[in-house]
Amino acid sequence: MSAPRYPSSCVDRFLRYVKIDTQSKEGADSYPSTPGQLDLLRMLVDELQELGLKDAAMEEHGYVFATIPATTKKKNVPTIGFLAHVDTSPEMSGADVKPIVHENYQGQDLDLPGDSAAVIRFDENPALKEQIGNDIITSSGDTLLGADNKAGVAEIMGAAEYLLAHPEIPHGDIRIGFTPDEEIGAGTQHFDVERFGAIYAYTLDGETLGQLETETFSADSLLVTFVGFNTHPGFAKGRMINAIKIAADFIHRLPADCSPETTDGYEGYVHPYVIDANVERTTVKLLIRDFTAPGLAEKQQLLRKLAEQTVADYPKARVEFVLDESYRNMKEILDAHPSVVENASQAIRRAGLELRMRPIRGGTDGARLSFMGLPTPNLFAGEHNFHSRFEWVSTYDMNKAVEVIVELSKIWEEQA
Repeated sequence: MSAPRYPSSCVDRFLRYVKIDTQSKEGADSYPSTPGQLDLLRMLVDELQELGLKDAAMEEHGYVFATIPATTKKKNVPTIGFLAHVDTSPEMSGADVKPIVHENYQGQDLDLPGDSAAVIRFDENPALKEQIGNDIITSSGDTLLGADNKAGVAEIMGAAEYLLAHPEIPHGDIRIGFTPDEEIGAGTQHFDVERFGAIYAYTLDGETLGQLETETFSADSLLVTFVGFNTHPGFAKGRMINAIKIAADFIHRLPADCSPETTDGYEGYVHPYVIDANVERTTVKLLIRDFTAPGLAEKQQLLRKLAEQTVADYPKARVEFVLDESYRNMKEILDAHPSVVENASQAIRRAGLELRMRPIRGGTDGARLSFMGLPTPNLFAGEHNFHSRFEWVSTYDMNKAVEVIVELSKIWEEQA
């Protein structure tokens, strides 16, 4: 592969960042949810200030913001931002990560020494076919790697370093933001769009090289609580109404063709994923996902109908519903701001990459930020197999992400 067009220290930074345990925690009382996130966020403030960004600082809730000052003489260049989150998934340990660089990858299975059963198999990872000759970074196999999203953090830092070292490159003001707790759905909970100060932004939290994501699921969660009646099982005949059995009956009625295991592309789903069960009250928490508002509403109505039909078969039982709106498809906002997508597409092509666009079967901080007034599509960071010990990232992809950030900064200045 060719040498990086915009060489930076992003890979070296990444190898440092992943060694800090920033795993976020569901249900924590603090924000950020874990102290390790603050350790990395403080480090990033120090590194930004060392690069010369005097305004780099940590906000009240742990957000780190900084500005790369404009180099252009134009007065009308929009301020754009680049964002990444520092936390890693609660689903797999992020403590004592030991990154391994597999140099000059040649298509072999990658054995991870921390666990003899941990193997990243070539035939199970189609993206590895594009990485022949590149260096691949993995964990040792007993933790996740943390490329989601420390690859994005390192790439933004690498691009900042390059732009500051090359003031001859014309660009407007560029805002940098690093956020906590994205993995537990709280990444934008205290985000101050006005304070951040960008007109448009980009998250670097995507997968495949050249990928640009402008569509997410619209998402709700529904708590369905079945209320029965409990009494001593020795005297329960004709009296006990077992809410656990009612909930099981309800789950059995969910359509098999509308689940995560059976859907892909633009197909939505309903997904029971948490149960709090006892005989008196059993609560089933379900995720509802669809790319359109009507599709989301249809799935909500389906769940209510199935729950009510289930309860009707159990005299004297009843059902309660609590709906929580999570996020909406950012395409609804981005369609009104075509330049934010067009400029990103052009930057990816300028970096010599094939533009790859696909819907995200999930959500990003960018989805929430778009509806908060900051249109924010998602760019690739190169991370693969996220949330697992089989996570990997290519150093080539990371350097290409730096190149896209630099080109995108130039394009916004040219178009002004």
